[in-house]
Amino acid sequence: MKIISSLFFWLILAFIVGSLIGIYLPISVADTLAPLGTSFIRLIKIFISPIIFLTVATGIAKTGSMKRLGKTALYALIYFEIISTLALLLGWIAAVVFHPGNSMHTNPNQLDAKAVTGFFVSAQHLSVSEFLQNIIPTSIVEPFAKNNMLQVLLLAILFGSALLAINARYAKSLIGGMEKVTQCLFQIIRMIMYASPLGVLGGMAFSTAHFGGHLLIPLFGLIGLFWLTAGIFVAVVLNAVAILSGFSLWRFLKYIFTEIVLVLGTSSSESALPQLMRKLESLGCRKETIGIVIPIGYSFNLDGTNIYMTLAALFIAQSFGIHLTMLESLALFATAMLSSKGAAGVTGSGFITLAATLAVVPTIPLVGIVLILGIDRFMSEARSVVNFIGNGVAGLALSRWQGEVSAAMVQQRLAVSADC
Repeated sequence: MKIISSLFFWLILAFIVGSLIGIYLPISVADTLAPLGTSFIRLIKIFISPIIFLTVATGIAKTGSMKRLGKTALYALIYFEIISTLALLLGWIAAVVFHPGNSMHTNPNQLDAKAVTGFFVSAQHLSVSEFLQNIIPTSIVEPFAKNNMLQVLLLAILFGSALLAINARYAKSLIGGMEKVTQCLFQIIRMIMYASPLGVLGGMAFSTAHFGGHLLIPLFGLIGLFWLTAGIFVAVVLNAVAILSGFSLWRFLKYIFTEIVLVLGTSSSESALPQLMRKLESLGCRKETIGIVIPIGYSFNLDGTNIYMTLAALFIAQSFGIHLTMLESLALFATAMLSSKGAAGVTGSGFITLAATLAVVPTIPLVGIVLILGIDRFMSEARSVVNFIGNGVAGLALSRWQGEVSAAMVQQRLAVSADC
């Protein structure tokens, strides 16, 4: 009875039932259920921007000094850059070793660009000047209205820094009020989570109905390679980080497994962001550290997206029989490093950042992203899961390295949760 009453049980059941509906029932049934998935994500996203703003601002204010804030942010950014680069390299190596696109022999003139014209246009806005303009909003409400994560982070950093600078008595009362609002928003998220199985049901029904079957057969190798590469990244790179931080990655994954299922079903790592922050705090991580590291990580630590960027870019080049020069390879890699950093602040980020990356190598036709349009949803799930796990490991590792929680305490709490 305890298992049946758990959210995890209903998420798994919804995942299975949604998949079966998409495979065996008419596509009209899946289309009818699809709004369950999109509506759930939209409902969650209403509260993501306010939660990010409040947690980052209060996290900065509660550090007590700009020196401690700068130290935490610096550690986080250095960590994110190292791990992101490793993710990009792993995707690149997978493409070079296995050559997933070599058997395609695609003629770019036979591809219809109409389906992805919007991505070409959007990709043009990822130039340096447009990227900088995207960071600075035109009004204080724009970041929240558009769910632009980079702009929300900018406002939160400015507001949190101002709280450090003003009279301590005034700041304390403001911080207290903001924390109460944050707790209220977290409670709303917990209430919404009871509807998460419906979101997973609708999302999986739509995915399997529209992108399953014959569309997967010619590109199955790319999907399998991407999932394999993502798995290797978690098992090798993130496991190494966990070992260096003194905790078991596998126990940690079990600890957040319910959230992983939610992310897998909705293809959105944002859907489980509040729960991840709450669970890290339960392990002993300081709220102010998690309030800085996790939200920033959602813009600068997108490990799954980085693997996808280099693997997909080289797959497209290989499918056209294009061999990149060393200079073109370096340009592609450098652009992927830059464009992926703003992915969380751009709608349709996977295709837009991929198109922006391909644009630096004129010999690769941009129309090539049509090749992976039909299977992107299946890679999106892996991207979201790896992004989610990567940020969870980052938050716990950085808290450990700053001495906020001992390895023994983390292991003990993970062991207790595993026995529950």
